[in-house]
Amino acid sequence: MDTLANLKAFVATADAGSFSGAARQLGLVPSVISKRIDQLEWRIRAPLFTRTTRKLTLTDVGERYLRTVKDAVRQVDDALAGMARASGELEGHIRVKVPTTLGILYLSNLLTQFLQGQPMISMDIVLADRSVNPIEEGFDIAIGARPELYGGVQDIPLYPLGRRLCSSPSYLARRGAPQHPADLESHDCLVFTTSGPRWEFESAQGLMGIDVHSKLRTNDGGAIYKAALAGSGIAVLPDYLTEKALRKGELVEVLEDFRIPDIWLKALVPASRIELPRIRMLLDWLENNLKPLPPWKSMGHDWNSV
Repeated sequence: MDTLANLKAFVATADAGSFSGAARQLGLVPSVISKRIDQLEWRIRAPLFTRTTRKLTLTDVGERYLRTVKDAVRQVDDALAGMARASGELEGHIRVKVPTTLGILYLSNLLTQFLQGQPMISMDIVLADRSVNPIEEGFDIAIGARPELYGGVQDIPLYPLGRRLCSSPSYLARRGAPQHPADLESHDCLVFTTSGPRWEFESAQGLMGIDVHSKLRTNDGGAIYKAALAGSGIAVLPDYLTEKALRKGELVEVLEDFRIPDIWLKALVPASRIELPRIRMLLDWLENNLKPLPPWKSMGHDWNSV
């Protein structure tokens, strides 16, 4: 019995919520995952999951020991990685969280390029548009642009994300262009759920906050971008979405005299893992490929083509 493989199957099944999801994560077939869980349950003489025709649910035993098993599997992987380093090869697994739209357009490609040069490293990439505590949710690196900080987690700045207030020419022709941030209260605004409906602007008098009317509210940056293109309202959009549309005149920048502060794309890394060579190498790879010119400045990706 391969106890380590069985423990990895348990962790993957708990994370995915199904044998099929765990199988995709581990590159196996569901029957193998099911067999490994059966072997582990036989070994401990207790069920780890309650099985129904629709879903798997952790039992009390499974819930109680999931974190311990995750830590044990990670320690073994780290030990194996250390042995691999002694032979001149980097080895191990990396679990990364990335923002959805930025991940689809650019970061997933960068991470795939990294993997192509590291044949003994494997990776999970999870797309999520929310702040994540990497310690609590089992990530080696959580990439995002929210300001939250967490205990025991290091904050690694990667690149400043410029943002602009944009709308389509058709919307402005229909509703008129606002002349001051306060005018936005009478406009249709497209709001990114995570950021909320309070928009901040830099002015000669300092930072100014405006509560806007949400014509559309969504956690999907791509949906906001497409709604803005369609003339549905005014949106705060990151440069990685707007570069090409602004050049083509499909979007127009609004209130150019009132700058929206940049936010930093950053990597949140558990302090206990930041010195692992594979984690350090991936962080260096991301920094080197985002500076001085990130791919959205050089590629001009068109979200409509995705």
